[in-house]
Amino acid sequence: MPRNKDNVDLICDIAERAGLFEKSSSLENFLDTVIRIIAWHMKAAVCSIYLYEEDQNEIVLRATQGLKSEAVGNIRLKLGEGLTGLVLKELRPIREARSSQNPNFKRFPYLEEQPYEAFLAVPILRGLNRIGVLVVQDPQPDYFDDNDLKALRAIAAQLATTIESAKLLMDIHDLQLRQGEADAVPVEVEALQLVRGKCACDGIALGKSSVIGRNVEASLEAFENDPAPRTLDDFYQALKETEGQLTELQKELESELSDVASLIFSAHLLILKDAEFSGRIIKTIEQGTPPQKAVAQVVKHYINLFKATSNPNLREKVQDMQDLGHRLLMNLMVHDPSQADYAGRILIAEDLLPSVLLKLATQKAAGLVHIGGNLTSHVSILANSLQIPTVLVDEPRLLEIGEDRAVLLDADQGNVFIDPSDEVLNHYRALLETSPQDREGTPDIREQTVTRDGRRIVLQANINILSELRMVDRMKAEGIGLYRSEFPFIVRNDFPSEEEQYRVYRKIFEHMAGKPVTLRTLDVGGDKFLSYARNLKETNPFLGLRAIRFSLRNRSIFIQQIKAMLRAGEGHRLRIMFPMISSLDDFIAARDVVLESRQQLEQEGIAHHPHPELGIMIELPSAIEMIDDLAPVVRFISIGTNDLVQYVLAVDRTNEFIADLYQPHHPAVLRAMDRIVQAAERHQLEVSVCGDMAADPHMAPVLIGLGIQTLSLNPRSIPGIQPVITDVTFEEVRDKTQQALRMNRVGEIESLLGIPARGEHG
Repeated sequence: MPRNKDNVDLICDIAERAGLFEKSSSLENFLDTVIRIIAWHMKAAVCSIYLYEEDQNEIVLRATQGLKSEAVGNIRLKLGEGLTGLVLKELRPIREARSSQNPNFKRFPYLEEQPYEAFLAVPILRGLNRIGVLVVQDPQPDYFDDNDLKALRAIAAQLATTIESAKLLMDIHDLQLRQGEADAVPVEVEALQLVRGKCACDGIALGKSSVIGRNVEASLEAFENDPAPRTLDDFYQALKETEGQLTELQKELESELSDVASLIFSAHLLILKDAEFSGRIIKTIEQGTPPQKAVAQVVKHYINLFKATSNPNLREKVQDMQDLGHRLLMNLMVHDPSQADYAGRILIAEDLLPSVLLKLATQKAAGLVHIGGNLTSHVSILANSLQIPTVLVDEPRLLEIGEDRAVLLDADQGNVFIDPSDEVLNHYRALLETSPQDREGTPDIREQTVTRDGRRIVLQANINILSELRMVDRMKAEGIGLYRSEFPFIVRNDFPSEEEQYRVYRKIFEHMAGKPVTLRTLDVGGDKFLSYARNLKETNPFLGLRAIRFSLRNRSIFIQQIKAMLRAGEGHRLRIMFPMISSLDDFIAARDVVLESRQQLEQEGIAHHPHPELGIMIELPSAIEMIDDLAPVVRFISIGTNDLVQYVLAVDRTNEFIADLYQPHHPAVLRAMDRIVQAAERHQLEVSVCGDMAADPHMAPVLIGLGIQTLSLNPRSIPGIQPVITDVTFEEVRDKTQQALRMNRVGEIESLLGIPARGEHG
């Protein structure tokens, strides 16, 4: 008889995964703990983890309970070899009642595998990337059932990120450092007092400078001449403090930003617990090197190691190692958690990933200066969602100003003051003493927005992360016109599972309590890239595998997202919107995925919304040309003005050299939008606008004049745009819009609408 198997829900819970970190003193212990807990929950005689080595195209046994210990590291299978290799090659689970009868079964005589007939294995995947295989075996034939398969898949999905980090550490152990450690060459920095840039997220902040990526060197320089002696015991204490801080940061992140938190500090914790990393520091200290110098030397060693490797996963960990080294040094020398964090600091950085920005926000950074003059739109949007004052500057010398310089950030004006004078400080002092909410004041917002002659205009909110729902309430938005579902994908370092997505979407519906909610399916590509989908790098990403194209090419990921949306929308009005639709074929293919997802949920007996409203974003010229074919088959239309302008005018909106050519009021753009609205009216469809144009006081009246009655915008823009709308009549804006549609020169339209001219455009 089958043994009573325990409920496996615990293994899927993030609290238990966090517990695995706390109980592991090394990488090997961590993996051993994983398989021991899985074997216990599954009541399986054998549990093993195999990891994929891409360079060799092999999978290697890295941890096991039940097989001989000497097999670890020695059992190697080619992709597709044996049942285990076949699982990873075909990316599918395999369950066998009697594994020895399968022609793909591969025997290792010295493992004494014969008794283990029951076999169940699932691939461990991080999105599209192969990580390894999770295997359970048992002597009782046909021991594993469908529930065990579902449980093991859930376990593999939950542990994928952490196991990937573990795999990276194993790769580190196998690397040989072939280059000497170059000493940093000091750079003379001319006196910088004021650097002008442009605003990415407004706000005012004053704090000490901290140059991301230079913290280890700066901390070493600050403490290397410290006369106070430090001992090996001091290092052990710093190690303990650092681990505790990182664990608390992860818990706080899960609490405050559950939708985008993932296991964002997992790499820090795993490296910290790696016996080779800490052991190297200990050995260096025992050889007579002061602890602070030992930490800095070993951290620099790993940073150089990561930079030198061709492994992109390891190169991405450079910043993790820099942050970890900084925290260790601060805890070793100061023993002050607030110093180890970036609380109250103005951070200076380049090449900033969304996950890094999230870490900085969790550590209460006061502001951000981004070097390079341009910030990818998703990082800029995230900075706004997290409300971190951010300025973009094209001044690389700021990277050399060092630590602890006084910096005043006026992101409202795009100014960065270095060591501001008393005169400058006095000017800003009153503003600095008030909170951002106090500076905004309590907005006087009406529950509904109506023009002077009584035309109803609905103002909805665009949101990116769950924490913005509080702002949606404060600004009295009448619904969610656009939830950008890609942010839980972009910020993480792996694809979120169906269950993780479901929890995010469900919270939105529950919070909005019956108000309209529109969920946009995954929109990645262009400048919104997934760092973990490395095979998607493109020469011209804005014209590449973007948005619906990505989803249709990666059907399994698309189905997971749609299933999560259907489940979350049960009992609510569910609107699903597909981005970047270029043809009728695109929409039908996406609709078929919804039908397939619904069928799967019905077969699984899972409650879901049976008939969601399906709509499209119009952003491409081809969709405008096909509008009369698309309108009869969709339930609603949203005009994505940011991309519409970009594609109609062939102007990259992230290219500062042609920023003046990005003109929402261009006659071609206005006529394209008029054509969309007329088609929607003919087919009695709701049409809305989401994008910067909806928050532009010059353009919002034009949108109303076109006949659009729903605007979706950043909720913080509602107090500014509502008075513009309530101060006009529909008749007057319609007349002005009709005049603009008859014009064929940009300058004429600028004069008509009162838009400041940006020069002759030819």
